[in-house]
Amino acid sequence: MAIEIERKFLVRTDRLPPLPVGTRICQAYIPTLNRTTVRIRLSGSQAFIALKGPSIGVSRSEFEYPIPLVDAQQMIDQFCSGGTIDKVRHEILHEGMLWELDIFSGENSGLIVAEIELTDEAQAFALPDWVDCEVSADPRYSNYELMQNPYSRWVIETAAIE
Repeated sequence: MAIEIERKFLVRTDRLPPLPVGTRICQAYIPTLNRTTVRIRLSGSQAFIALKGPSIGVSRSEFEYPIPLVDAQQMIDQFCSGGTIDKVRHEILHEGMLWELDIFSGENSGLIVAEIELTDEAQAFALPDWVDCEVSADPRYSNYELMQNPYSRWVIETAAIE
């Protein structure tokens, strides 16, 4: 079984280095009746379907396969009624580890999240100085949840409380 072990962090934009060219990503989700996630992703000129199990800590089962771009677009149009997540992903190497920096747009504009995939939950890694607090345990930062409750609504809710 394929296992995804991923940790997520917010970013200090004032400390970011110049970013490499990024890849535009558009993704959507096919509704399921259980805690399984079925994601369709358009990433540059490629497309993928992924099936992910429920998270246990920072790990979960994941199966991802390339699919034809035309098929992916048709799946999004026909099966994904909840909207899309739009972002640009920049890959940054830091001390031998690959970090994925996602700059969200659309209803999640203003949100920047850095992710690192690990081979083991206990794997040690160095944090870049542009990484802020960890949000791995906060379900609001999952892409599926961001589609359901976009970041722009959090800003409005926070302003209304103050």
